[in-house]
Amino acid sequence: MSTIEGAAAAPGEIAPDAGGYNSTMYELLKTVNDPADVRRLDRVELKRLADELRAFVLDSVSETGGHLSSNLGTVELAIALHHVFDTPEDRIVWDVGHQTYPHKILTGRREAMRGLRQLGGISGFPRRSESAYDTFGTAHSSTSISAALGMAVAARLKGEQRRCIAVIGDGAMSAGMAFEALNNAGASSADLLVILNDNEMSISPPVGALTNYLARLLSGRMYTTARKASEHLLKRVPAMWEFARRAEEHVKGMVTPGTLFEEFGFNYIGPIDGHDLDALVPTLANIKKLSGPQFLHVVTRKGQGYKLAEDDPIAYHGPGRFDPQEGIKHASGGKPSYSQIFGDWLCDMAKLEPRLVAITPAMREGSGMVRFSEEYPERYFDVAIAEQHAVTFAAGLACEGMKPVVAIYSTFLQRGYDQLIHDVAIQNLPVLFALDRGGLVGGDGATHNGVFDYAYLRTVPNLVLMAPADENECRRMLYTGLQIDGPAAVRYPRGSGTGVPVEREMQPLAVGRGEIRREGTRVDGGIAILAFGSMLGPALQAAETLDATVANMRFVKPLDLELLKRLAAKCALLVTVEEHQVMGGAGSAVCEALAALGIERRVLMLGLPDRFVDHGDPAKLLASVGLDAAGIERSIRGVLTGPADRPL
Repeated sequence: MSTIEGAAAAPGEIAPDAGGYNSTMYELLKTVNDPADVRRLDRVELKRLADELRAFVLDSVSETGGHLSSNLGTVELAIALHHVFDTPEDRIVWDVGHQTYPHKILTGRREAMRGLRQLGGISGFPRRSESAYDTFGTAHSSTSISAALGMAVAARLKGEQRRCIAVIGDGAMSAGMAFEALNNAGASSADLLVILNDNEMSISPPVGALTNYLARLLSGRMYTTARKASEHLLKRVPAMWEFARRAEEHVKGMVTPGTLFEEFGFNYIGPIDGHDLDALVPTLANIKKLSGPQFLHVVTRKGQGYKLAEDDPIAYHGPGRFDPQEGIKHASGGKPSYSQIFGDWLCDMAKLEPRLVAITPAMREGSGMVRFSEEYPERYFDVAIAEQHAVTFAAGLACEGMKPVVAIYSTFLQRGYDQLIHDVAIQNLPVLFALDRGGLVGGDGATHNGVFDYAYLRTVPNLVLMAPADENECRRMLYTGLQIDGPAAVRYPRGSGTGVPVEREMQPLAVGRGEIRREGTRVDGGIAILAFGSMLGPALQAAETLDATVANMRFVKPLDLELLKRLAAKCALLVTVEEHQVMGGAGSAVCEALAALGIERRVLMLGLPDRFVDHGDPAKLLASVGLDAAGIERSIRGVLTGPADRPL
């Protein structure tokens, strides 16, 4: 188990000798098995608990990988919430969920952190089936206010007394859904507390003793009682009431950035230091006594207490395993990731095409766009966590003759599906979607697996859908998509490819044309494996022992019908293989095409089952669903040895 060396830690910093899970460093933390134990601690003990909890988060994440910076920033907030509120009876909904490791540790899952994001282990996000304290499953952003409002209204309808709290980051507040929920919540007068975890200092003045004092004052009973009494009296004289209301807003606006939230119908409180338990605990205790919509603004720091993460919170957002003493080691050389292939192509293409513009919904680093943003800042647009806006923004650019490229994860394009149909496809606008993270993504699990895109994209008229089998093919498909006078999507997986050299020149592909990668010589009718995207590699391996023909289909839409007819004429068994749900996927497209052509052939469709695949090592996950080379061969042999009329 790793240790952290150095001088004695100051309050709020990672302590020295933060060793293994059974270290004496965690003496107090080991006594906390649920929030009831947190509620028994006094203020001095809470501060000690915060130090131990922060060290434990760093220690455990360094062993398993996972989200780090955001979780180091929510240690005190998690402690204060569970200390003040009666959880799980009081509901806490954590937005996105990558800020919930301290919450998980305090709610009985301390030792389970050993298996974080691993096959059979606990999730990196809140999950209702995992714990009663995970009141709502989250992983995509900006859902917390809507969910918590639903819970608050349900409590009111059932006559139950409970507090409902949404903890949302400032990044998630950029999404329209958050503001839709705020608008509804303010009008509903529900007993809802929204906590804005502002960890970028982007909308906050400096936090100090004055603002902490003001927050406690504005949340206190004396202020609230006086406000209600004056409201009762002044409303009898409308002119005086309007003057007083405006005066209060003006004074609040001078010392707080909360006017916007007041306009939504919330009582705004803050900002306060989210790492100061002496500010958090009494403020939350005061708010607990208030009714109606409340908005608490807390300021935290990503990576708090671990200097390497404080200095570079993006690098430590979601690291793999690392040594806390030495920090993350950035590997040099090796195979480039598909995201890097896309980023390099984007820069190369921008030199040739002055109309090219690139759009991302807050995923610059993950999508490989850092270099482009630096070299072409005027043609780079980060629209924040606003996938719907990103798609329609691209459509508007396309209307004026620009060449927009929307770099977006497969799982996040789901959130802009209506805009893709209504604003892009119906108008047949030339927008290129670079779909990263297609297929199984590993530790992030079911919420982030990109396994529905073939199905939800291939049904959209006018759209061309491509799936590269290697890095060079990915580059060629991106270039091809940019030449198409209509919507196109290139869907590629997470991580690195097979190591195929990438040609620097731009070489388009013939739209709707696949290729034969291996010719089988079987005389018993023959087997043809139709591989889509990432499945070409394992399909070729399986084909060696089966002596099967293998086609790299390349296009999910339009399918290569000539190639399909050729394979059907030669082979008695067609096998489709895709890293996607079988239902509605590329295999379904093949069956539909055969039916339209009037061709009857046995078809075995291999892909993901009709269930959500959990988190874990990607290779192990693929093997578990039979999509490795051995699994593909086993499935095909099972058909060959079974009765000829057995349904596939």
